[in-house]
Amino acid sequence: MSPRPPARRLRLGLPRRAFSQVLLMQVTIAAGVAVLATGLFLAPLSKQLDHEAMRRALAIAQTTAQDPQIAEGVLTTEPTTNGPVQREAERIRRATRAEYIVVMDRRGVRWSHTTPSEIGAHVSTDPREALAGRQVMEIDDGTLGRSARGKVPLYDAGHRIVGAVSVGIAYDSVRARLISAIPGLFAYAGGALAVGALAAWVISRRVQRQTRDLAFSDISALLAEREAMLHGIREGVVALDRGGRVRLLNDEARRLLGIGDEAVGRTPDEALGEGRTTDVLTGRVTGTDLLTVRGQRVLVANRMPTGDGGAVATLRDRTELEQLGRELDSTRGLIDALRAQDHEHANRMHTLLGLLELDMYDDAVEFVGEVVGDHRVTAEQITEKIQDPLLAALLVGKATVAAERGVALWVSERTRLPNGLVDPRGLVTVVGNLVDNALDAVAGTLHARVEVELRTEGRAVVLRVRDTGPGIPADQRELIFTEGWSTKEPPAHGKRGLGLSLVHRLAERQGGRATVGTADGGGAEFTVVLPEALPEPEPDLEPALTGSAAPAPEHTPTAAEEETR
Repeated sequence: MSPRPPARRLRLGLPRRAFSQVLLMQVTIAAGVAVLATGLFLAPLSKQLDHEAMRRALAIAQTTAQDPQIAEGVLTTEPTTNGPVQREAERIRRATRAEYIVVMDRRGVRWSHTTPSEIGAHVSTDPREALAGRQVMEIDDGTLGRSARGKVPLYDAGHRIVGAVSVGIAYDSVRARLISAIPGLFAYAGGALAVGALAAWVISRRVQRQTRDLAFSDISALLAEREAMLHGIREGVVALDRGGRVRLLNDEARRLLGIGDEAVGRTPDEALGEGRTTDVLTGRVTGTDLLTVRGQRVLVANRMPTGDGGAVATLRDRTELEQLGRELDSTRGLIDALRAQDHEHANRMHTLLGLLELDMYDDAVEFVGEVVGDHRVTAEQITEKIQDPLLAALLVGKATVAAERGVALWVSERTRLPNGLVDPRGLVTVVGNLVDNALDAVAGTLHARVEVELRTEGRAVVLRVRDTGPGIPADQRELIFTEGWSTKEPPAHGKRGLGLSLVHRLAERQGGRATVGTADGGGAEFTVVLPEALPEPEPDLEPALTGSAAPAPEHTPTAAEEETR
């Protein structure tokens, strides 16, 4: 015989499905709330009924004390079982269904009582508070048992205290009212519990549909996997709700956009400010693989609506790719320039060889001097006016490229730029982009010329780049600094329209501005003002001596002078 399989142990616990767990928890909560509400209702109900009984007893006592026959009988008659005070008090007691009405004089002697033999005897409780003119409400034990009691002073026609009136209501009647109210209360609680259970079932069914009948452990695992995926991918993810507010940001989106958790719950307009990035995230600009610039980063954005009315936007960092693309463009330009220069160099070498073969040595020396001198003069002119080595090197290189492209690149006579810029790399980016755009604009035109002017005004640097190209139409000058705007064909590696946008962003980041107008004689003139491009001057630590002449500043040789030496 095969061995019997071991009996399965019965495991008790919560059901696994989210629907069953939610239903069980909500029914339990509804039952607990019903029991708690019942207890909270019953606890003050007893005190409330006691208070109502005492107030009723006090009201009957006040009504009895206001009867003029009661006060007059106390003053003019004796306490007897058939006296006017006893008859009037019994009449009021039967009319109000009170347990007893006791009228006493100032000595505490009863003038009325439900038991006639007690008339003429002293009361069993202390009457001093009522005889002192104060009203009393209490629950106490007397000769008739436990009762809710009210005591008031008894005044005569002259408003003098002549006695007191004590009225009692049987406490058993109050307890009976409380006990009789409990079944109805439990009936209401049961009805509320049934309604709560029905509502819990409806809510649980909705939760079941929305969670696709998954267990809480499965939902928790999915959330953990989602968090790991969102924060692990190298793409920025921004989730927006139906109101257009940011509800989720992963780590890459925080890095690319330069924002933190404070942006959650706010709209992109509030978190990022105006700009193309905000327009893409909010859906005001539609399309796929939209280029946008955020700070110094070039981003590729895509936005997809979700079923709940919100949207999810993804951001990819294209800064390095865009830099490589610009470097590729520059490299291609340099290759073309080198090809032309190689051709020109071959022509010069052929000329030099011919001069040497004809034994025209002096002419050969003069020819070589002219060729070398042209390049040296250009470098010397630039380095004399621009002391920053990065900008000087940039313009020397651009001059060579411009010459090979048939464009005259001039540095204005007004150009004067000292060394020690706060952000030389940023200014190199600005100048390089503007010069490249100007060279592209004038390429292939007659008498093509680009002029660069760099000068200082206090701590500010003013840059102007003029060209002899077709210029920028007046209706497009507001759009020229927008990401993606360009009049040129896109290159093979991607899209255009980012150079001028970067210029505008770099100028704004330093508190400056970038504008475009019309140059003298036609063409475009770009102007960039950087208010704090130069560092603050250091304070003079040694005060000048009175009457002494200031020493002449030491002369720093330029690169051209060093080369001449």
